Amino acid sequence: MHWMLMPLRRYAEFTGRSRRKEYWMFVLLNALIAAFVGLVTGIMAAAVQTETQMMVVVNPLLILWTLASLAFAIPGIAVTIRRLHDTDRSGWSILYGLIPFIGGFILLYFYVQEGTPGPNRFGPDPKTEASTFA
Repeated sequence: MHWMLMPLRRYAEFTGRSRRKEYWMFVLLNALIAAFVGLVTGIMAAAVQTETQMMVVVNPLLILWTLASLAFAIPGIAVTIRRLHDTDRSGWSILYGLIPFIGGFILLYFYVQEGTPGPNRFGPDPKTEASTFA
């Protein structure tokens, strides 16, 4: 749980480095929240009889989900940039995602790579105990 919440504690910190564990646990947290909201929304949508009831029941859930997504966007971008920093790449490398068809695969390759051992131009190695829990 510590690793899932670390990006929220480092909310808009775009400098430094993040381990794979921190990045992927945050991705997992987002996926679990999305699955839960989707499940609850689906159950509630199946239970209503009319479109008016649908609007009353489901729309507030979707509004809450949208607000939560917006709140998680900044730490998501920040942890992604720090993850790229850990592999000694600039945060601007996130723009590879704009390349149709292959951009996402390029970024996925960067995200699963092990970080550069020892310090790099973006800071100390996050695997050392001194910088992991600071």
